[in-house]
Amino acid sequence: MSEMAPVAVRLRLVFPEELVREPVLARLSRRFDVEPNIRRAAVDADSGWIVCELTGERAAIEQATAWLESTGVRVELLGDVVES
Repeated sequence: MSEMAPVAVRLRLVFPEELVREPVLARLSRRFDVEPNIRRAAVDADSGWIVCELTGERAAIEQATAWLESTGVRVELLGDVVES
């Protein structure tokens, strides 16, 4: 399997209060050339979560998820990688 072939992973992203109002997914998309597809979400004033599919090159997705965790977002893998 090529590292350059696009893949999609299903993730649950849990945001702490200090990140709820930040454009985290917009930054993620621009910085790592990945495409988030939001499937479900719940956000209130002090917390939030998003279930999304993140599509892009495998290396970009790995870098993107590491960056999310470094910013304080909890990242949970929901199921296997979906090949595009």
